Amino acid sequence: MGESIADFLAWLSGFVWGRPLIIFLVGTGIFLTIRISFFSFRMLPYSLKMLFKREDAKSEGDISHFQAVMTALAATVGTGNVVGVATAVVLGGPGAVFWMWMTALVGMATKYSEGILGVKYRQKNSKGEMSGGPMYYLEHGLGQKWLGVLFAFFAVFAAIFGIGNMIQANAASDVALDVFNVPTWITGVIMAVLVGSVLLGGVKSIGRTAGILVPFMIVFYLIAGIVIMILQIDQVPAALGLIFTDAFTGNAVAGGALGTVIRMGVARGLFSNEAGLGTGGIAAAAAKTDVPARQALISMTQVFIDTIVVCSITGITLVMADMYASGTDGAALTAQSFEAFLPGIGDYVVAITLLVFIFSTILGWGYFGEKCFTYLVGSKFTMVYRVIFVLAIIPGATMSLSTVWNLGDIFNALMAVPNLIGLVLLSGVVVAETKVFLDIRKREKEQGIG
Repeated sequence: MGESIADFLAWLSGFVWGRPLIIFLVGTGIFLTIRISFFSFRMLPYSLKMLFKREDAKSEGDISHFQAVMTALAATVGTGNVVGVATAVVLGGPGAVFWMWMTALVGMATKYSEGILGVKYRQKNSKGEMSGGPMYYLEHGLGQKWLGVLFAFFAVFAAIFGIGNMIQANAASDVALDVFNVPTWITGVIMAVLVGSVLLGGVKSIGRTAGILVPFMIVFYLIAGIVIMILQIDQVPAALGLIFTDAFTGNAVAGGALGTVIRMGVARGLFSNEAGLGTGGIAAAAAKTDVPARQALISMTQVFIDTIVVCSITGITLVMADMYASGTDGAALTAQSFEAFLPGIGDYVVAITLLVFIFSTILGWGYFGEKCFTYLVGSKFTMVYRVIFVLAIIPGATMSLSTVWNLGDIFNALMAVPNLIGLVLLSGVVVAETKVFLDIRKREKEQGIG
């Protein structure tokens, strides 16, 4: 009976993350990119600059826009950047990295739209905190509360039992056991204590921690990757050339299956940056901002940083090391590739980075799940959710979670469907808010601001 359920979940996971959903996700990104006249491309330099600019003290919100983006990055920069990229290259070849980049470029418009709608339709809860995201714009913008309830329900399960918590804890315990020989239960307890100490303090505590931890871990990983590229500078052009040529030939995949290259690159790119899952709108809603589009522009930098920057470090290193056909996969492949170029420290760099990535991912998803949980049952039960979320880390670190991996994938897909429907149907609101922002920017330029 148990095996039949596991087999069914594995089949269902493969089905929901099949071609229709991937086309819907990428298609929505392309549609929104065109709908806003490539605004996400044109405003990227401004967005990156605004990321570090202090917001207006009079703006409503709970945390700074920098902390909001770091909270979103905390949830997305994780196993997908290390394990996901390795899996994409193993199964799809070097060309998969190129399609991850393409997915991110159109995904910026998706994340931008989520940010606008998340801020525009956010609500204050009984504690005076901002709450927003797909459940709110599906209810108040689209007038379909049942879709908001569906999204929130699926998101809570994805946060606790899926990609947001138990799966992350299991990945952390495996890394700690393999590299540092730490028993899995000890890793679980330590992770639970650390997450609980931050999560129980609420969004401001999460925002402060993410604002410090996320930049540090990204810079640490980037430095390691840049050092590798400098030391192996003669190999970089060839690696980039292989990524671009294989993206359109599929020669590195058995039988030259170009479709596999594209599918793996797109699927892992979406898994990494979460553009389309709706989580970006939840984080953006908490930010102090004067106009929805400004925070949305800042929020979309998360996709750029996550996939164009961090995933590129992993992908280029994997291609240069040329071990992706060795039979090794996941974090072990990334660790071996870094070790090949940084003997004696490469695997430790990957292990430490992955552990910090995982910790931050759990924090980010803890916040996302909490907002969806309180949408369903009210804010007076917030502490109940936090306790359950923290306690779930311990069994997650010690048990085999192949079934839970499939459950997490299923719930993530189920989150995406109502959110994408909302984004498409509310795209007119996104366009209108973009025009409002452009009028404001015109006046700011006339006054010499920004």
